[in-house]
Amino acid sequence: MDFLSKLKYAEGSRKKKKRVGRGEGSGHGGQATRGMNGQMSRSGAKHRAWFEGGQMPLQRRVPKYGFTSPFKIYYQVINVSDLQKVIETKKTNETEFNSEVLHKLGLIKSKNKPIKVLGNGNLKIKVNLEVNACSNSAKEKVEAQGGTIKLV
Repeated sequence: MDFLSKLKYAEGSRKKKKRVGRGEGSGHGGQATRGMNGQMSRSGAKHRAWFEGGQMPLQRRVPKYGFTSPFKIYYQVINVSDLQKVIETKKTNETEFNSEVLHKLGLIKSKNKPIKVLGNGNLKIKVNLEVNACSNSAKEKVEAQGGTIKLV
């Protein structure tokens, strides 16, 4: 177990730290890598991270447009055909669908976000839905099969 004390770093893998402003012999004396003139060559110099030296800053050059309403409701969308497909592929034999069941089946990503049912596709089975919103065509298709849509 004596070889552990004789381990050495690989040749060229370690570099000496650059010591700036420690005299001419260091190779970084004189201006200490700061250059000859200008604000940043002086001691105590600083500017904000986004300052561009008086050039028109990026956040003012880039065009601004549009508006995002803080009150917009983003629905998770389910089509009537999705429900029919789930029932046909025997993933479930339930006809009562709420956020818990839809999340478990993988039709929606979150139980807590609002759900909207759209009328794309056909429905051949009676289903009862508990959702936040639905289109008129979806309501007609569900009620045509004897099902109900309860808006929460």
